[in-house]
Amino acid sequence: MKARDIPASAWIGLFGIAIALACALFAPLLAPYGETEIVGSVWEPISTAFPLGTDNLGRDILSRLIYGTRTTLGVALAATILSFSIGVFLSFVAAVTGGAVDQGLSRLNDLLMAIPTLIFALVVLAVLPQDIWILILVMAVLDSTRVYRLGRAVALDVAVMEFVEAARLRGERTSWIILREILPNTLSPLLAEFGLRFAFATLFLSTLSFLGLGIQPPAADWGGMVKDNKDGIIFGVSAALVPGATLAVFAICVNLVVDWLLRRTTSLKGGRGDG
Repeated sequence: MKARDIPASAWIGLFGIAIALACALFAPLLAPYGETEIVGSVWEPISTAFPLGTDNLGRDILSRLIYGTRTTLGVALAATILSFSIGVFLSFVAAVTGGAVDQGLSRLNDLLMAIPTLIFALVVLAVLPQDIWILILVMAVLDSTRVYRLGRAVALDVAVMEFVEAARLRGERTSWIILREILPNTLSPLLAEFGLRFAFATLFLSTLSFLGLGIQPPAADWGGMVKDNKDGIIFGVSAALVPGATLAVFAICVNLVVDWLLRRTTSLKGGRGDG
């Protein structure tokens, strides 16, 4: 694949993701002030000292936005990786094994999906200790139900192929069939779904933080920054709009890249079929 084959929309998405990753990796070097450092008055306007103004406590919004990128993306990425590990493993086991195992896992997944995700997360997080690993685990378990549904669907399509039947006749173990036969042939839709679920995880985490059950202060994250500065909207202060706009732009960038990957995968399949 050559650079000129990548459409402009995908380049925009990749550029936005690259900026977010740079902020997440090098936050202490890029942020002009500390994450919790009070450097000015409450809700100061945009100036050379504060390019995005200050928040409800006099902290630099740009600095907290950069640190918040590291927190938001780190937690969302960890939750997405864990949810895919759980969902893909269980869905592939169900698709390959079939029978009572498939029915039991699928019905349990349907039961969890029937519960409203946000309400379930709020109830669980309100009872459990406010720890970042508990937050990641709750997000991962809830999101794994969506991954399970997709993983089982694509695995069932591959499980009936001749090469999988041949592997069964050779006496290969279930783990070998999953890792060597099914997983390589389902990576394309799973990778695309990973990007979408990562974007949804950032939105979900920001929602939980806005409601007070996500990342706890004084740590910065995008949803928490919106919550801290929401009262400023009444007075025409844009402090709450900056992290909200950042969240929206990042979600759009991820979706632009995912759309390109899906189109590229589809075209590659079509090309192989024509040959």
